[in-house]
Amino acid sequence: MDKIVKDTLTIALSKGRIFKDTAPLLKAAGIEPLDDPETSRKLILDTNRDDVKLVIIRATDVPTYVQYGAADLGVAGKDVLMEHGGQELYELVDLKIARCKLMVAGFPDRPLPTTGLKVATKFVNCTRRYFAEQGRQVDVIKLYGSMELAPLVGLADCIVDVVDTGNTLRANGLAPLEHMANITSRLIVNKASMKLKHAAIRELIAHIQAAVDQRNPS
Repeated sequence: MDKIVKDTLTIALSKGRIFKDTAPLLKAAGIEPLDDPETSRKLILDTNRDDVKLVIIRATDVPTYVQYGAADLGVAGKDVLMEHGGQELYELVDLKIARCKLMVAGFPDRPLPTTGLKVATKFVNCTRRYFAEQGRQVDVIKLYGSMELAPLVGLADCIVDVVDTGNTLRANGLAPLEHMANITSRLIVNKASMKLKHAAIRELIAHIQAAVDQRNPS
């Protein structure tokens, strides 16, 4: 069974788009996984460097693993970080990948009610903060998927979700109504790890920041 030794640098990543977009940045830092997470059943992946391991977990769990020091670093979407709250984390690099928007969405021809507004979302904390800042009272209904269904069956007046192309919204007769935040993925670091493994983490950050700057010239 794989085990992470004390001096190893561990990076928490999720499968799919974030891993695919992060891999070239890690490669620029001299880090390449020895297995493909999309095909391997391993949850801890070795890399070409003996002192670096990749931990493959759900996207929503990345901040928690980094917060509690189970991973030294991680890559998480800003939406996930906003929902988590960012305790015991440093958010150090905007990787400018996995771009999307956090939106309020609903029926384009139906104004949202001014009272008794029901909102379905998995971003419960973000949603409460957003509407509270505007002085709007809402009933937040937590769902884990298929958000677009909620307005269609009368469960909610609108939803809060990340929007990329908007194709799924349009296919279900919905549209973006209010923009909440622009989302990209961020490199996060555990505060204790930053002190204990400062040199190794700073070197990694410098390489990744340089790769981000090269891909996104100002």
